[in-house]
Amino acid sequence: MSKPACSPATLAARAGVETDTAHGAVMPPLYLSSNYTFDGFKNKREYDYSRSGNPTRDTAGQAIAKLEGGHGAVLVASGMAALDLLTYAVKPGELIFAPHDCYGGTHRLLRCKAERGSFRVRWVDQTDLQKLEQAFAEEAPKLILIETPSNPLLRLTDVRAVCTLAKRYGTLCAADNTFLSPVLQRPFELGADIVIHSTTKYLNGHSDVVGGALISRTPELHQDFAFWANCIGNTGSPFDAYQTLRGLRTLEVRIRQQEKTALQVARFLEQHGAVAKVYYPGLTSHPGHLLACRQQHGFGAMISFEVAGGEEQVRLLVEALEYFSLAESLGGVESLIAHPATMTHASMDEAARAKAGISNQLIRLSIGLEGAQDLLADLTEALDGVLASLPSEVEREVVAA
Repeated sequence: MSKPACSPATLAARAGVETDTAHGAVMPPLYLSSNYTFDGFKNKREYDYSRSGNPTRDTAGQAIAKLEGGHGAVLVASGMAALDLLTYAVKPGELIFAPHDCYGGTHRLLRCKAERGSFRVRWVDQTDLQKLEQAFAEEAPKLILIETPSNPLLRLTDVRAVCTLAKRYGTLCAADNTFLSPVLQRPFELGADIVIHSTTKYLNGHSDVVGGALISRTPELHQDFAFWANCIGNTGSPFDAYQTLRGLRTLEVRIRQQEKTALQVARFLEQHGAVAKVYYPGLTSHPGHLLACRQQHGFGAMISFEVAGGEEQVRLLVEALEYFSLAESLGGVESLIAHPATMTHASMDEAARAKAGISNQLIRLSIGLEGAQDLLADLTEALDGVLASLPSEVEREVVAA
C-alpha cells in the first residue's frame, strides 16, 4: 500500500535527511568546494563547478520544488535575481503583463529592462478580471506575472481565473508566492507554470540570508532556467543554500504562529482610533476575504494600514515602537515595520505609487515570533501617542482625508 502524500511540514523537516553516503550524517553536509575533480580524462562526475551545480544548493532546491509541487527549482542570489532570470523566458519585442501595484523592486527592474528594449511591459490591475480580459484581447502577453497578496496593499488576485484566461492565449503564468509560502498557497495547483520566491523571506525565515528561487512546473522550463542561470552566473552560494535549508525545516510552525498573531494584531488595528484603514485578508472587511478562503490555506503574517494624520504621525509611530524594527524585508522571526513610500517602494515615482494606491500614510508590518501580547502592548502605546497628537475631531477627519 502506498503512503499518502507528505504534508509540507514533513517534506520540509525531512529534506536531505540521511542522504550522506560517506559517513551516514543525519543532516546533509555543506559542500563549499568551488570545483570537483573529473574521474579521468573526459569523464565528468555529476558536479564539476559550483556555478553550474552544487550538492548543497541542489538539496535545498529539491526541497523547495517538492514543497511547491513543481518539477525543479533554480536557486539564485536574491529574489530580484529570480525575477531577472524569469525575464529570460521573454524575448525583445514580446510583452509582459505585470501588476500595477507590485513590489517596488519588481516595478523598477521590469521598467528599466523594458526601457533598454529587453521586452515590453504593461501594468494591469489583475484584480479586475474584466479589465484583464480586455487587455488580453487587445494584445496577449508572452508572460503574466501575478503577485498575490500584493506588496504592500495585500490585494488578492484570483490565480485560477487568471491562469485559465492566460492559457487560452498560450501565455506563461508566473506567481510570486513570497508573502504566503507553499504552506499557505499552492500556485501550481491553481494553474501557474512558474513560482517565484525571495527565499530571504519566509523560506529562510531568520533574516540572515539573501536568496531567490524560480520553480518550474515542467522539466523543459526548469532546464531552460537552469541553463540561463549557469550562463549569466547568478546561482546562489552553497552556504546560503545551507542556511535556507536549515530555516526551511521550521517553515510551517513559524508561519502558522506568525499568522495567528497577525490576526490578533489586525483586529486590534481595525478598532484603534489612530488607524484609518487596515489591509489584511484575514479580516472579513477585506474585499478579498472570500477569495483568500478559497485559494489560500491561511491569511499570512503581513499587515498594512493607513495611519490617521500626516508625516508627523508616521514618524511618531515608527519611532515609538520597541518590538518592531524599522527595516525593509519581511518573513523573519523578528517583527518589522516599514513605510513603503520612502522604503520598499521609493523607486516608484509619485505618480506610479498614486496609481497603485500607495499613500504616504501607509504602514506595512511583518509579524514575527514575539509574544502577541507584547506586540499588542507596544502598538497600543505607540498608537495612543499618535492619537493624542492628532488635531480635534473635526480637524482630524480633514487631515485623514
